[in-house]
Amino acid sequence: MIAEILSIGTELLMGQIANTDAQYISGRLSELGIGLYRQQVVGDNPGRVKEALSAALSRADLVITTGGLGPTEDDLTKEMVAEVFGLPMVLDGDSLRAIEAFMGSVGHPMAENNRKQAWFPQGAIILPNACGTAPGCVVEAGEKAVAVLPGPPHELKDMFEKQLAPYLMARSGEHMESRYLRIFGIGESAVENKLRDLFHSDNPTLALYCGPGEVQARITARGDDAGALIGPVADEIRARLGDAVYGEGLDNSIEKVVVGLLRERGETITFAESCTGGMLAARLVDVPGASNVLNEAHVTYADAAKARVLGVKPETLERYTAVSAQCAREMAEGARRVSGATWAAATTGYAGPDGGEDGTPAGTVFIAVSGPDGTTVEERHFKGTRQFVRTVATSWALNAVRKRMEGVGSRE
Repeated sequence: MIAEILSIGTELLMGQIANTDAQYISGRLSELGIGLYRQQVVGDNPGRVKEALSAALSRADLVITTGGLGPTEDDLTKEMVAEVFGLPMVLDGDSLRAIEAFMGSVGHPMAENNRKQAWFPQGAIILPNACGTAPGCVVEAGEKAVAVLPGPPHELKDMFEKQLAPYLMARSGEHMESRYLRIFGIGESAVENKLRDLFHSDNPTLALYCGPGEVQARITARGDDAGALIGPVADEIRARLGDAVYGEGLDNSIEKVVVGLLRERGETITFAESCTGGMLAARLVDVPGASNVLNEAHVTYADAAKARVLGVKPETLERYTAVSAQCAREMAEGARRVSGATWAAATTGYAGPDGGEDGTPAGTVFIAVSGPDGTTVEERHFKGTRQFVRTVATSWALNAVRKRMEGVGSRE
């Protein structure tokens, strides 16, 4: 099956929002074994939408559209699909009642133009929207099909996972499974070198996806025994990469692993942050269950705050400066002492664009982790924007906590 994505929205063409829908769909189609050769973006213009849709259907078996399902006059995706296939639009009573119920649940009266969202090309397979008022649909014509999805990412993802993905798997007639391994601390090129021979298999296949500071390895297999085929490859990757593999799952993260370890062990953590400015605490609080493991955190940006709140010695700051291994150590140990937490992590550094007056380059960050068995300090150097340095430093700090808790990290 060959697919094409048609993203509809003037705001996409004008650069007002990023096209994250197409990025998500592209990844999921790859996992499902569906070939994707083209993507198109058109504005909210009926003629151009119809033209782009006809061109896409001339090349692909499946066209997935995003956007243009709202209640306003320029939301015409379904209408253009109906025109291309020569179908009339019909009202679906179940969809209308679902829209009325949704509007009532959020305390808004049903507007007359919302009724427009309950009309579909005749014979369409309707995809109910559990997260909003815009149902999607699939329109089939012989060997061709158009899947019409809403634009808001949370609505699109819910509809794709719960309804469109099962439809596509049934249509392709092929069983597929994927497993994701999350890797931290090794760059994409180094991971590829260590796993080079594993990329030569046709079933299962291996692909790498690079993010800030980490790599995801996706193993995908086809066939009734897909799960059995994936297992040995995953085991081999773990054996070669060791503790760099911190978890599994597309929605997993280092902060989830840290929260899970803390909850499992009945332990707590606190943070002392300078250059990361609260990002460590924020990342942990994003994880359900964080309230069981995080009682407090401290953003001690100024030297005076480091001394007053954490007990960093004035002579340490004067001799070594706030951006030093010595300061990071005292920050972590002080945070653990004042909070009574089992673990403490501290960050201090130059996020940029400027470095230190002593010549220390921008992007230099010291990360300290203090626990029941002592304190370790890491010196890291990152290149990028101020926001990038802070984000990646936060991930490295969480990974340092993870490794210490798993007994992998080395003592200084």
